[in-house]
Amino acid sequence: MRPPEETAGSTRPGAGDRTAPPARPMLMLTLATVGFAVNFWAWALLSPLGPRLKENLDLTSFEQSLLVAVPVVVGSLGRIPVGALTDRFGGRVMFPLVSAATIVPVLYLGLAGHSSLGALLVGGFFLGIGGTAFAVGVPFVSAWFPPERRGLAVGVFGAGMGGTAISALTTVQLVDANGMAGPFLITAGVLAAYAVLAAVLLRDAPGRTVPTEPLARRLADTVRLPVTWQASALYAVAFGGYVAFSVYLPTYLKTGYGLAQADAANRMAGFVLLAVAMRPVGGWLSDRMGPTRVLGGALAVVVAGAAVQAATPSLVPVGTVAFLAMAAALGAGSGATFALVALLAPANKVGSVTGVVGAAGGLGGFVPPLLMGAVYGAYGTYAMGLVLLVLVAAAALAFTVTRVRRAAAPGAGGRATNPA
Repeated sequence: MRPPEETAGSTRPGAGDRTAPPARPMLMLTLATVGFAVNFWAWALLSPLGPRLKENLDLTSFEQSLLVAVPVVVGSLGRIPVGALTDRFGGRVMFPLVSAATIVPVLYLGLAGHSSLGALLVGGFFLGIGGTAFAVGVPFVSAWFPPERRGLAVGVFGAGMGGTAISALTTVQLVDANGMAGPFLITAGVLAAYAVLAAVLLRDAPGRTVPTEPLARRLADTVRLPVTWQASALYAVAFGGYVAFSVYLPTYLKTGYGLAQADAANRMAGFVLLAVAMRPVGGWLSDRMGPTRVLGGALAVVVAGAAVQAATPSLVPVGTVAFLAMAAALGAGSGATFALVALLAPANKVGSVTGVVGAAGGLGGFVPPLLMGAVYGAYGTYAMGLVLLVLVAAAALAFTVTRVRRAAAPGAGGRATNPA
């Protein structure tokens, strides 16, 4: 029988690193956001190189889609155990660990793993480790801020997904200037520097709630929480849509509109940067208006933008406006989803819930690139894939304004009234 002080949700000496000098929440938020960006930079290294690797290795459209999707699915599923481990050990341990582990596949891909599809898939599989950093940062940041400021704080942290823009803007140019190894060696060096910095400076929030049940039991409890599945469904659309466009947009623009690789990568970077900028805005608005209102508005914009783009309009200005509108909506919707998690998830399960929800978001980004490649290979057009996005976003909108809105209403079962 477990003694009283060892029950789930208890705190114990050292859990919040109380012997360390007090650290400011904004400093911790900044360090976590930088770590998220650096790991996402590594996670997205293969996407800008997709068209080049397709030509060099004579890949089919489906094989190219598979190549850029594998890190997404691995990084997504890996968030489930990493989120639960973060609940247990804290971001001070997990951020340096994830960053250091990501160095290995980055070096492998840059030095030896880009000569065949099989080698790239192996490297891409382990490159997915970088994508798990998200499940470390959300519980770490949430613990440092009071409930009324968590939406904005988690939204600011989520802006670290702009690491994919760093990859989009620099990878192709670095390969052209320094060869295939160039961007991978630079990224590995930045990851190593951050791992050391995080190990020295990061501190978990004082009084952090530390669960002590076995991992399997905590995960089982997590999947029974309504907020886990509600937020997972919404994040699969919001963040999944962002991931899908960020990894497949260069191919879409090159194939569908005949753009040069560098031009397509730069336009993808613009899409990413706008989505990144809107993520903290979505969290900030959620603190003031409620996350379901923000989600409803964002999903309505996605429905409209995807419907316009399904008709394959001219890229300038109609297609550009449609894509930028969807970027802003997907970013704001992603921020609002985790404002919902911060509002409804029990404090000692934020990491576990984040892991499952983050996995759903990543998996939501895994399927569309494969689907788009298959649709284009079969019909010579991307229209059907965008029509499916319209239908999925419309279903998510209906779910948000009905069931999710009722669940998030005051007294309907948030953390204060429905602890797990």
